[in-house]
Amino acid sequence: MMRIVLLICLVSFGAGLEHGSEQGRDTLSVLFWNLENFFDWKADAPDGNSSDKEFSSSGLRHWNRNRFQTKCNAIAKTLFWVEETEGSLPDIVAAAEVENSFVLRKLLSSTALRKTDYRYVHYDSPDPRGIDVALLYRQSRLELLGSEPVEVGTATQEKFRTRDILLATFRAISSDDTLAVLVNHHPSKYGSDSQWKRVAALERLRSVVDSVRTTVTERIIATGDFNDTPDNEAFDILTSGRDGLENLAVPLFRKGLGTIRYSGKWDLIDQFLVSHQLLPDIPGREMKILRVPFLTVKDTAHSGEKPLRTYSGPRYIGGVSDHCPVFLQLCSERVRKEE
Repeated sequence: MMRIVLLICLVSFGAGLEHGSEQGRDTLSVLFWNLENFFDWKADAPDGNSSDKEFSSSGLRHWNRNRFQTKCNAIAKTLFWVEETEGSLPDIVAAAEVENSFVLRKLLSSTALRKTDYRYVHYDSPDPRGIDVALLYRQSRLELLGSEPVEVGTATQEKFRTRDILLATFRAISSDDTLAVLVNHHPSKYGSDSQWKRVAALERLRSVVDSVRTTVTERIIATGDFNDTPDNEAFDILTSGRDGLENLAVPLFRKGLGTIRYSGKWDLIDQFLVSHQLLPDIPGREMKILRVPFLTVKDTAHSGEKPLRTYSGPRYIGGVSDHCPVFLQLCSERVRKEE
């Protein structure tokens, strides 16, 4: 009689695991990236949001088809760079600041990604700027079991409009294991009184995590742009208690690393939080901040480099985002024993 014991561990690239080996070893990777105003070039939003008019061919930014395609090509190039440096394309690509399904379809059909097996998940959210969260996943590696948008602002006493949380659940083809991914883009710090909105988003996220844990799976990844650094005590909402999540960004934050640079200082607001069932067996494993060479530029006002944005103020400079991507690799090792 054969017994399959499934051990889940977080590993960095270079651990020497072979996909499809006799031991049944396999890896699964997740990338999150705030794509900063990933708009199409058409001023056709039904609610007439100002960002949609700004990012159009006739808008203030003169955002056009060619510039949009350049951004799509750079995003695709980045994913292939990950394949080259980390060993494979990300199995899940979670994203923030995505305008609509159209930009995802064009990304997958008009770039070299058309040769891959990526599919997308996206829902329109009530955000007043018209930006949403979304994800791509590799169909050969994962079966999408279900997905839904989770409203944040309407779940609080004082209503406000913001990005939904995207919940997607998957079955890994190789291991038959389930995984829940929650993609977040919490309210920004604009305005003098915005902290309560991020607290509301964290509370909503915690309620979803608890629900998923009891009804779907205990293997949970929450990722996204939280617009706060890991030292903010509000993260206790997610990490406290026996069933709290572990914030994998904490060790990197303590080293002074970050994903977004402001006035010469890095801040770490793009993070991965995972359930204890996904914690590594070997201490010291952590998420990665990807420093992609063609996505950075010299910081002329300060020392070092910074992410290359699409625009610097109103001036088009041809980059992708003011955020660096973050990356997490899971390993699932099936060990077979005879009884």
